[in-house]
Amino acid sequence: MRNKFGYSALLLVLLLNGCGGFSVWPFGGGTKAEADSYKPENSTEYLCDAGKKFYVRTIDNGAAVWLILPDREVALNKAVSSQSSMHYSNGITTLDITGSDATLDLNPTSSLKGCKQAQAPKK
Repeated sequence: MRNKFGYSALLLVLLLNGCGGFSVWPFGGGTKAEADSYKPENSTEYLCDAGKKFYVRTIDNGAAVWLILPDREVALNKAVSSQSSMHYSNGITTLDITGSDATLDLNPTSSLKGCKQAQAPKK
């Protein structure tokens, strides 16, 4: 008798989960809308060509930045700077920021070009 109840409860949960209005997964849906709406606190969003984006958070009073990508986060130390631009690198990844424009070289074969600082929504 007890086994039948267990199987019935499991079947009910699986059926409800298949309806789409109910989920037993406790860690969020992982939908594109959730990923698109995520913005790390105290960071600047950059939108690049081909719909790519990343976030930059200044740390250590400007001596470094925390680069936040969809698949990883890395710290970049300030390399060379002038009054008009800032360069950050960790030896593999390089971020160049000039005004509201940025170029991100992730490695020797991959880079994000045409990146612009996202505008804050108007209220």
